[in-house]
Amino acid sequence: MNILFGGYTSHESKGIYEGKIDLNSQAPEVKDVKNVIKIDRPTYFAADPEKKLLFSIAEESDQAGIASFHKESGKYEKVDTYLHQGAAPCYVGIDTTKQLIYTANYHLATLSVFSYDDDGHLKFITSAKHTGSGPRPEQDSAHVHFFDETPGGHLVSCDLGIDAVDFYDLKDNQLVHLARYQMEKGFGTRHIVFSNDGKFMFIVGELSSQINVAKLNEDSWEFENIATYKTIPEDFTEHNGAAAILISKDNKFIYVTNRGNDSIAVFKILNDGHLYLVQRISVFGSFPRDFNWDPKQNYLVCANQNTSNAALYRRNNEDGTLTPIQKDILAPEATRVLFTNM
Repeated sequence: MNILFGGYTSHESKGIYEGKIDLNSQAPEVKDVKNVIKIDRPTYFAADPEKKLLFSIAEESDQAGIASFHKESGKYEKVDTYLHQGAAPCYVGIDTTKQLIYTANYHLATLSVFSYDDDGHLKFITSAKHTGSGPRPEQDSAHVHFFDETPGGHLVSCDLGIDAVDFYDLKDNQLVHLARYQMEKGFGTRHIVFSNDGKFMFIVGELSSQINVAKLNEDSWEFENIATYKTIPEDFTEHNGAAAILISKDNKFIYVTNRGNDSIAVFKILNDGHLYLVQRISVFGSFPRDFNWDPKQNYLVCANQNTSNAALYRRNNEDGTLTPIQKDILAPEATRVLFTNM
């Protein structure tokens, strides 16, 4: 299996890197990491493995947007781009069945929807824009950080600037607003994951270093706040920004990265949705923005943006804990990690 790393290209990075890992090995390692796509600032991307397509954030001169690539005979070839004036998106989501791409733009406060054909050609469908602000300096305006699908097939966004989770339908190629779950002021809503049955949502707050657990009903759009938990130790007083969040496919564990505390927090999900901290482990580097796991969720890789390294962990499926097995994987300025069988 391959692992892709992408991120900023301000220093040593040349774009997207690919490494290999043998998941059947008794002692797996990420090896042979090399630059496979030369591209500016591919800070996030998503893949359609069946069609061997990769969709990445991209910048070209004074324009930014997304680019598509097709992998053939081990090489990635650019297929298409959709660029605009202004800042680049920060998130790319994908529905490989509907062949839709979703992007969130932090600086422009926009949500966008694209379609793609079997060859990877892109077509812009529609967009929407958020407005508003929050109490913290980072919340001078709306800042959309996430845009993707819910278990019920609706669309959901997280907005750091206005502390909100918003729900949409894509109807007649237009985004129709359905509901809003308003967080406490200063929470800094960044990313979200859902339980498989769609009854619980787990929202990570970048500015507050917290996870909020809430119930939702995608028929009535009723919400119930359950509890909020810190992702960092109570006595940690330095700056921290919570970043990525993952939920295990058995719905038993939540994982969150901490940029500042430089750790991964592991929580057990109780039957009523409440969380219980089971582990907080070092990332063996600085500023872990993204992490991801293999399809069976037996191994997890976390990338550290500031130290340009990644760490590989073995995951215990019974108790959720992580055990480090490799700490010095090359991952230049990485902010995105993706396991892929392309």
